[in-house]
Amino acid sequence: MQKYSSEARQLLALAIPVILAQVAQSSMGFVDTVLAGGYSATDMAAVAIGTSIWLPAILFAHGLLLALTPTIAQLNGAGRRDRVAHQVRQGYWLAGFSSLLVMVVLWNAGHIIHAMHDIDPKMADIAVGYLRALVWGVPGYLLFQVARNQCEGLAKTKPGMVMGFIGLLVNIPLNYIFIYGHFGMPEMGGVGCGVATASVYWVMYLCMTLWVRRARSMRDITADSRFEKPDWQVLKRLTQLGLPIALALFFEVTLFAVVALLVSPLGIVDVAGHQIALNFSSLMFVLPLSLAMAVTIRVGYRLGQGSAEQAKTSALTGLMVGVGMACVTALFTVTLREQIALLYNDNPAVVALASQLMLLAAIYQLSDSIQVIGSGILRGYKDTRWIFYITFTAYWVLGLPSGYILALTDWVVPPMGPAGFWMGFIIGLTSAAVLMMTRMRFLQRQPHAVILQRASR
Repeated sequence: MQKYSSEARQLLALAIPVILAQVAQSSMGFVDTVLAGGYSATDMAAVAIGTSIWLPAILFAHGLLLALTPTIAQLNGAGRRDRVAHQVRQGYWLAGFSSLLVMVVLWNAGHIIHAMHDIDPKMADIAVGYLRALVWGVPGYLLFQVARNQCEGLAKTKPGMVMGFIGLLVNIPLNYIFIYGHFGMPEMGGVGCGVATASVYWVMYLCMTLWVRRARSMRDITADSRFEKPDWQVLKRLTQLGLPIALALFFEVTLFAVVALLVSPLGIVDVAGHQIALNFSSLMFVLPLSLAMAVTIRVGYRLGQGSAEQAKTSALTGLMVGVGMACVTALFTVTLREQIALLYNDNPAVVALASQLMLLAAIYQLSDSIQVIGSGILRGYKDTRWIFYITFTAYWVLGLPSGYILALTDWVVPPMGPAGFWMGFIIGLTSAAVLMMTRMRFLQRQPHAVILQRASR
């Protein structure tokens, strides 16, 4: 029992700064929405449309880079820190290539926006301008993620937290300056929001780079900072590890976007109630997501040390802590769901629907916690291909079709509206949790030599 309590303390020490970093990142989106909304409702809606395209694109590239964390954690655990610098430099090359791809997609996203049904032309133009301003922040965001993954792979999660709050503090005045036109800057509205966010990503990258170069704990890695050409073997291996994570993130984000589109014709009350419940459950998701990142680090580190048994202990501890957290957040959601809904809206019909959906959200929080921590465990084992298989099957083969049938057809029961889609979320997330645990147990039952050989790839 003592080994589990000791592991739990180490996991939480890693996870708490990640939680705070995620909160800071979410707060940046909140600030963007509030300040753009203060300028005009059209600008706020345009920023929301632009964000719905920005997120899948940037998270795909972000997912590619997540392969760095377990790779660096295992090298650190194996005492091969001399090889970390090479992996990081290749990570920067991967970030550069990914940036070009994402920038081309976002620059041409106007074709998608203008093709949307019944969209206001002015709103569409602002959304396109917002995305084209954000384009210039793509390299800054991805280069920052490489530096952050380097730190987190070496079990240094506090720098990411600090940079997240620096970004938030810089984001507020820059939004004010560029949206409303102060200090000699032109008044840009929603487009100014994109300029501010792009600038913030570069500030975060430069601050993180400065910290890495000055940190004593990184001196043995940063001392040899010579230029390196692309190492195509390393880039291929990182891509093979990262691509399934990138696809899983992409399909997860697009699932919720598709559900939002399917709910939109049902009316204002249904859309508002669905959005409130989804926004709150996204805030609660920060806890297991951050814990999953910490579990990846610990499992990777233990495998690097050559101990499959201790990696198993880290995985089981992460699951136990995650289940405990999920029980607390589910109880909190059930008890205060009406009060939470009232913070967003005071329309009785909207509050009633949001409260009903939050009850369903409380049910799936346990499954959601298990599946995301399971994904973190599989990343630690470098078993990323199965993350994609499981995510795609659970969300798109099981969750979305069953949600559609329950919400919009009378094939099984009378149409349930938004609640049907949330039943689909429960089915999808529970399936993902069961499949993640099945795959984890299969891996852990392999001979230790096989596990360690896979991890050292």
